[in-house]
This record gives sequence, C-alpha cells and structure tokens, in this order.
Amino acid sequence: MTEPCIITVAITGALPTKKDTPAVPVTPEEQIESTVEAYEAGASLVHIHVRNKDQTPGSDPDKYHAIQEGVEKHCPGMIIQFSTGGRGRDQNQRAGMLHHRPDMASLATGSVNFPSNIYENPPDFVESLATRMLEFNVKPEVEVFDAAMLYNAAHLVKKGLIKPPVHLQFVLGIPNALPARRSLLEFLIKEREEVLPGSTWAAAGISRHQFEVNQWCLELGGHCRTGLEDNIKFDRDRLAVSNAELVTKIVDIAGDYGRRPATSVEAREILGLTNAD
Repeated sequence: MTEPCIITVAITGALPTKKDTPAVPVTPEEQIESTVEAYEAGASLVHIHVRNKDQTPGSDPDKYHAIQEGVEKHCPGMIIQFSTGGRGRDQNQRAGMLHHRPDMASLATGSVNFPSNIYENPPDFVESLATRMLEFNVKPEVEVFDAAMLYNAAHLVKKGLIKPPVHLQFVLGIPNALPARRSLLEFLIKEREEVLPGSTWAAAGISRHQFEVNQWCLELGGHCRTGLEDNIKFDRDRLAVSNAELVTKIVDIAGDYGRRPATSVEAREILGLTNAD
C-alpha cells in the first residue's frame, strides 16, 4: 500500500520578478489558471501571495479573495493557504485578508536573517497573528526558517494560540538561515516528534535544492512543497518550467518511495481540516 503525500504548490512568491518572466503568474486570473494546472497534475494545497500591477508584493484582500473563489470553483476541495509573510508588506497588512477564512495561512514563529535583510516576526506580533487565525478558524502552517521556531510553536500550543495537531514546514536552503542538509532535516523531524507529538510536516527546498528536498520528504514520510515561488528554473530553450511541471516531477517519482499524491479529501483528513462542500 502506498502512503499519500500532500503536494503543496507555491505558485508565485513575494519577491519581485523580472518583467521578461511570463511563466510566473501575477494577476488573479493567471494564478487561478496556474493553480488549476497544478491541481490537475496532483497538488492538493495551494500557497497564495498576491502582487501589484508592477509585480511587487501586494496585500490587497480583494485579490486574495478573487484567487480563493477561483480555486474553490475550479479545484474542488483543494486546500487554500494564504501567505502572511512579511517581505514587502507592513506588519499591519499581513493579517488583513484572514477574514476571508482560507483553510490555512502561513505563520513564521520567529525572526530570521535572510540573504540581505531580516525577516522580522517579533513575539508580540506572532501572537497577535496566531490570535487572528484562531478568530477566523484558519489553521496555521508553522514556517520553520530557524530551529528556534519549532520550540516557539510548541510554546504557542501551550498558550492555546495554536490548536494541535500542528502542521510544520521546514524551509531549507535560504542563505543565512537553515541550510539544505539532510542530517539537519532528520534532526528537526526527531525534535518535532518530541516537542510537538502528533504533528505533521513538510519541507521546502529553495532554488537548486528543491527537488532533492522533495525526495527527502518522500523517503522520510513527510509532505512536499514545490512551485515557482521557491525555484524559477531557466533553461536554454524557454524561460521557465511551469508550476504543473514541478508538481509532475514529484508525482513521477513518488511510487519509488511507496508514496502517491494525496487527494484533496485525504489531505484534509491528514491535516485535520473540515471537508470542503
């Protein structure tokens, strides 16, 4: 029997992209279309950012809602996750779309150095963001950019600000943060079992590490994240691969590890989410 693997597709990121990169979806219509293709390829969870017309990071709640409605219409049961990340957004704006009640939202539980700046998540802000998610019944995906964030998440559970079972995502390969090392991922998985028993986990590999980390996740029993947010891959013949192609790469090898892509119903059961209508 093969075990289901939730495949998350991060369709477009918060960082500005060059205007000659049409493969990265920008408008709500483009993001919906790209999500549908990834869903049909085997993704059961979509991680959403929005962008302004100039492709810079955006915070418009209406754009989040437009993408949410499109995905709900064309991708039955797919888990919708909003990003509350801070790159290019004021802290006051980062929870501004949670009233639309997505299934999930990302929650970084601490600050960390990035390549050229600091991703700031002070403790009082993290607690206020977690409180807003509780208010709107949005399940956090705890983003672990540094080992301390794992223990911070356990503290939030003790305070009643995150409901178990917790879902974690280990982010590997960002310069100045966690390196993409299998031994480190294995350590984090072991610590997770001790400090957050019953939790589920996925890992994201950044840039050239993406597919290798996907393979580690399949082998070690976790779930996978892929997509152009983490890895815009160029080649000589065309500008970039698509989100659907990145999902297909995981699907094509999953059987080698005794895994298969989870359906939306299975993904919701694994994460303790209510089934979609």
